[in-house]
Amino acid sequence: MSHARVLIVDDDPALLQALPQAINLRMQQVDVDVSDSADKALQLVQQQSYDAIVSDIKMPGMDGIELIERLQIFCPDTPTLLITGHGEHTLAVQALRVGAYDFIQKPIDREYFVTALRRAIQIYQLRRRIADQQKALEQHADELERAVEERTRDLVEANAAKDVFLSMASHELKTPLTTIKGLSQMLYRLVEQGEKIDLKSVELLANAARRMEILVNDILNTSLVDAAVFSLHLQAENLSALCHETLAAYSAEMGTSLRLEIVESDLPVNVDRERICQVLLNLLSNARKYSPPRSPVTIRVSSRDQQAAISVTDQGVGIPPEHLEHIFDRFYRSPEVDVQTGSSVGVGLGLYIARKIVEQHNGQLSAISTPGKGSTFTIALPLLLPESLQQTAKLSAEQS
Repeated sequence: MSHARVLIVDDDPALLQALPQAINLRMQQVDVDVSDSADKALQLVQQQSYDAIVSDIKMPGMDGIELIERLQIFCPDTPTLLITGHGEHTLAVQALRVGAYDFIQKPIDREYFVTALRRAIQIYQLRRRIADQQKALEQHADELERAVEERTRDLVEANAAKDVFLSMASHELKTPLTTIKGLSQMLYRLVEQGEKIDLKSVELLANAARRMEILVNDILNTSLVDAAVFSLHLQAENLSALCHETLAAYSAEMGTSLRLEIVESDLPVNVDRERICQVLLNLLSNARKYSPPRSPVTIRVSSRDQQAAISVTDQGVGIPPEHLEHIFDRFYRSPEVDVQTGSSVGVGLGLYIARKIVEQHNGQLSAISTPGKGSTFTIALPLLLPESLQQTAKLSAEQS
């Protein structure tokens, strides 16, 4: 039995003194409150929770039976023991019918009284524990039900996303496949007939193959990211130098005005060189795709708050605010943004993969945009502090 509190109600001062003494001598961890009237007892039960109540059956004013009936309103689960005198069996039976737990006859046998009171307290505490456990089970059942609903919703959304992806992928793959098939047949006939091969056709064939390669790589990278097996080969790099090398190789291909602003030339970071270049090239490709031909694109490399940052800013069509928060979602392509330059190849995986790569570097990829004025995408990566730089260099040396 855990700590308990009982209330004794009787208009006899002698019993109000004797019964608490008997309880204190024979029962540990039991606090006792007393009341000399039923009215005061009702006030107490509204202020304090009791494990059991003991009341005389005959009292001036409100008697014990009426008290029990009132207690059914305020504390229906609390057991009530009634003290009865000789010849009051009819009242005792009536009390049991209206909800009394037990009755004790005068003169009171203190051992029997304590035993009955202990049993009443134990039953009350057992009921309370059962009620608490039932409530906990109900809460757990509700949580499980919500979890099942959420999981079901996720599965429905995943199935819908899969259908969208299959539709988009089949559409995107069909075009280059058709091109490759047609050009291959034409080139085969030319070779078979001994005629000169048109280099333009070979270029178209290569472009179609490249388009398929992009789609296949996006699908493969997405499956690796989702399966959490997207491995990184980290090493210390100067982010400014890495951006300069990447842009030097890309500027000729891009065919647009690229401007590189290196605010700080020494920005040590711990990165997978190829993956960060992949992210940067994806952002540059998008900047070109959604900007008019020869529209300027600015790449700015700087640092702030122990982070290195690469910002890619274009002056393209921009992204509507209602679509901006979804651009990093898987398979998402803004329905209101048209391609301005080059091909619209893709199934909405590029930015999703890019953000996952940056997040695996403990960084962030974010975007701001104004429709009609352009967009800025920013890669933020943690800078290598001097002590971390030494540890990374030591680790790289050990691995080599």
